[in-house]
Amino acid sequence: MEEKIVVLKFGGSSVADNDKLKKVANKVIAYKQKYKNIVVVLSAQGKTTDRLIGEAKELAKEPDKRETAVLISTGEQISIAKLAILLKEMGHEAISLTGWQAGIKSSIANKCAIIENIDVTRIKKELSNDKIVIVAGFQGVNKNNDISTLGRGGSDTTAVAVAAALNAEKCFIFSDVDGVYTADPNKIKEAKKLKEISYKEMIDISNEGAKVLHDRSIVIGDKFNIPIITKSTFNDKEGTKIVKKIEENTVKSIVKKDVSKISIIGEGIMRNTKLIGDIIKIIDEEEVEVLRIEILDSKISVIFKEMIGDELVKRFHTVSL
Repeated sequence: MEEKIVVLKFGGSSVADNDKLKKVANKVIAYKQKYKNIVVVLSAQGKTTDRLIGEAKELAKEPDKRETAVLISTGEQISIAKLAILLKEMGHEAISLTGWQAGIKSSIANKCAIIENIDVTRIKKELSNDKIVIVAGFQGVNKNNDISTLGRGGSDTTAVAVAAALNAEKCFIFSDVDGVYTADPNKIKEAKKLKEISYKEMIDISNEGAKVLHDRSIVIGDKFNIPIITKSTFNDKEGTKIVKKIEENTVKSIVKKDVSKISIIGEGIMRNTKLIGDIIKIIDEEEVEVLRIEILDSKISVIFKEMIGDELVKRFHTVSL
């Protein structure tokens, strides 16, 4: 019987320096002991991508797209090489693979490319040799054999796409937060962590501006039914599992966009008439001008005429839970 594969993805804040990289290595080893077949996908360290883009713009007003993709893809290559070096030093066989070495084929674009196919032959070969396979996120290769990049948050998409191509059991997304919350926990202290959320709800949350997961990664997870678990790199707390449709008529998250828009997300939320009434009452009490209210099956969005503060989000959060 073929042993299942698990994909682990670590974001830029998780690999920002060598000390954090050591925490990642220890976590990878722990999962290796539990699951055996481990594929790791990494982002660039910290703000590396922003720094490289800035340096390119110092050289040219509009840097060439092909060469920019070549430049910024080096961030992920640094991360994967350093983790492979570290794991080997700790006594574990590991190998780093760039996007093209991992068989990730993309659309023709150099920037914001779409993954079209993944040839997992090389990944499976290395796994069969009991190696931890470390894949560069955010990048692939197009039909011209040029390096392509997948856009902001593209490493999430790499991880879930690789998991789908390998028919992986799970895809863990590690970051500096330990799951998906009902609101931004840095701003709303009453925010609660969700145990589960549906793909559809997660896509709505992502589309509304919450920086949790790349929206394309969720679409892939939904299409291929890959369970996605968001967890923290820095603790062992239970995370949030993203799965198929779950219970209806409950609020999952409240998101405020910088364009004066607050969205309340949850399957079947349009049938929650009490909540809709409470929201309208709060708007009246706060005397804020509203351009429109959108009520969809899984989302209620309020678009305001002017910028609004986090206090209104707190009030919405209070009546929603």
